[in-house]
Amino acid sequence: MVISRAECETLDEQDPLRDFRDEFTLPPGVVYLLGNSLGALPRRTAARVAHAVESEWGLHLGASWNTAGWWDLPQTTGDRIAPLIGAGPGEVLAGDSTSVNIFKAVTAALPLRPGRRVIISDLDNFPTDRYVVEGAAAALGDYEIRDIGTADGALRLEEALGDDVAMVLLSQVDYRTGAAHDVDAVTARVQAAGALMVWDLCHSAGALPVDVSGADFAIGCTYKYLNGGPGAPAYIYVASRHHEHVRNVISGWHGHAAPFDFEPHYRPADGVRRFASGSPPVLSYTALNASLDIWERVDMRALRAKSVALTSLFIDLVDELCPGLSLASPRDADRRGSQVSYRHPDGYPVARALVDRGVIGDYREPDIVRFGFAPLYVRHVDAYDAATTFAEVLGKELWRDEQYQRRLTVT
Repeated sequence: MVISRAECETLDEQDPLRDFRDEFTLPPGVVYLLGNSLGALPRRTAARVAHAVESEWGLHLGASWNTAGWWDLPQTTGDRIAPLIGAGPGEVLAGDSTSVNIFKAVTAALPLRPGRRVIISDLDNFPTDRYVVEGAAAALGDYEIRDIGTADGALRLEEALGDDVAMVLLSQVDYRTGAAHDVDAVTARVQAAGALMVWDLCHSAGALPVDVSGADFAIGCTYKYLNGGPGAPAYIYVASRHHEHVRNVISGWHGHAAPFDFEPHYRPADGVRRFASGSPPVLSYTALNASLDIWERVDMRALRAKSVALTSLFIDLVDELCPGLSLASPRDADRRGSQVSYRHPDGYPVARALVDRGVIGDYREPDIVRFGFAPLYVRHVDAYDAATTFAEVLGKELWRDEQYQRRLTVT
């Protein structure tokens, strides 16, 4: 065996991040490797949300827009997220969903490059990115979408770039395979071609150090590695150099320069606040801010070191226990996020069988079984137990049970 379980326990005892695990609620007997889809619940969250419900809302009612800082939540929360993605104060606004923020970023970016009518999209992006680009292109009119990716016949970025390209939208970490882009190198290449760079950080923020300070726009969610809870507010980053030149096409009253003047026509607020639209979901912000209390104490270099150790350990173990299984993720840790994926022709029932045995991963079409390693609460022994259970499910073909063949709505 590559390593024993006892040796994994020793590694966990030496882990500088080990105490963070106690700050999360994790069911007994479960190895939770789905933090890349929905992060675990911080223990402090329930009390914080209860306070917002019972005191801020229940006792103080509408006064809490002022006294509890409800009105400023998009900006104050955005400023707490900013250090996690390499942004500065006043460059990140928290709110809406990832899909809505993609639309805002795309429709704000395109007018900055008049005369250029091409949007580069990646077929390997999470589908909502491509769907929203289609909608934005149709809404603005006369834009071509030029696809890149790993599909047969797809262009590479270098081939797709030209003097007709207005913007490029890429995911830093591929949601299926965990393959990671070099943000600085790609951003420099895109901007050298005269285009604007938009990054999707959904599978990278909270999983590895991120720095989008050189990019033009970025968007991301907070319910995965950042543990904000289901439906937690997403966020948008807009480089400060663009603030006074961009327009939020969803020009709601919360982004107005003087919302409570109730003017009949829209005037954008200064800075990133202009990207606010409607009323903030206060309870969701409260849950997210409870998690950000934890993230403000995390050393991102230590987080990345543990992520690499966990994913590398898991790959080594599966190599030994499941010879011949096809690894979909990069073996080179520098090119990998905090996720390990394998290809299996019956990946869906395999993932279902693993869940029934306490290893929570998931499945993505067409044949990907995914395991997300959230370093704040996943241990080395979890990687060991997951690999041995994976080997048991495959070796004994436990996934062939008829109950695992039926598709659930959410896979």
